[in-house]
Amino acid sequence: MRIALLAHLRHPIAPPFAGGLEAYTWTLADGLAARGHAVTLFASGDSDPRFALDPVIPVHHERSHAGLEHRGDAGLKAHLDDGYAAACDRIGAGGFDVLHNNSLSRLPLEKRRLAAIPTVTSLHVPPYDALRWFVQASPAPGHRITATSRAQLDGWWPDGAPPEASVLHNGIDPAAWPYQSRGDGSAVWCARITPDKGAHHAIAAARRAGLPLTLFGPIEEPGYWATQVAPQLGGAIRYGGQLSGAALAAEVGRASVFLATPCWDEPFGLAAVEAMACGVPVAGFARGAVAEVIGEAGSLAAPGDAADLAHAIGTALRIPRPVPNARVLRHFTHAHWLDRCEALYAQARAAAAPAC
Repeated sequence: MRIALLAHLRHPIAPPFAGGLEAYTWTLADGLAARGHAVTLFASGDSDPRFALDPVIPVHHERSHAGLEHRGDAGLKAHLDDGYAAACDRIGAGGFDVLHNNSLSRLPLEKRRLAAIPTVTSLHVPPYDALRWFVQASPAPGHRITATSRAQLDGWWPDGAPPEASVLHNGIDPAAWPYQSRGDGSAVWCARITPDKGAHHAIAAARRAGLPLTLFGPIEEPGYWATQVAPQLGGAIRYGGQLSGAALAAEVGRASVFLATPCWDEPFGLAAVEAMACGVPVAGFARGAVAEVIGEAGSLAAPGDAADLAHAIGTALRIPRPVPNARVLRHFTHAHWLDRCEALYAQARAAAAPAC
């Protein structure tokens, strides 16, 4: 198939990844290409040049419009709308078999655009006003919609999802996150360093539990880092920087417990799955999809409660390491995820085809 893959533009689609959405889109492009599909990545122009790249904007907008993502800036909105509108026009006229839309933009959801090309839209965020109406009005024969978890799907459609919408769990390549049979007694945390990821809660819980903790990830909000994270570093609490690939997998895999501390209703939680593949059980806040993702491979705590999270750490440490690894192999593999994507593309194309 000729597949157009439309990305979010805040960060480049390239390693080291700024977050889960960037990793998702890169891995999808890589996996589909490996299966023989002709993939064109519509993303910022500074994304990974290994892909056939059609730039939506010249550089990711955190570089051109730094810090304006959630501030309703009119200049940024016009910049993104112009880029997406032109990209959607190119996609519609480009002879593609299907569009996989990961953009968080309303423009690919317009009826005239959905009529132009079979589309799969993957939702990566909880419902919010700027996108909610467009998503809920978009189901159509040639349009399939996915959420990364049941919790997220229910958030978008609390009264029941339409038949065109379904859960598509994220997947990873287990070979990239090698299983390690023993941990070293430490805790690990990996995410963007921003208040909604809750690194300060992980620090407080690790201290209460008496475990060393290493934090990994990009410092996305310097003010939060300077006031709530950096002053807590030292001794058993350290920052390991932003790593990717085998280096990050090795650091995560040597830990004995992974801490998941979302301070919002996170739709999935890919970092927890990566840790689980390494054999690391999870202690996490019961928010968003955390319970759905970790299942029997971890222990839950009340959101925002560091004392309860410290208790959950103790419980998680007693979970045998084959348990989280086996859960990933059953539910969250790259191969299973790509199989589902290909099936969704086929459904969208069949439904969009004119009746004979």
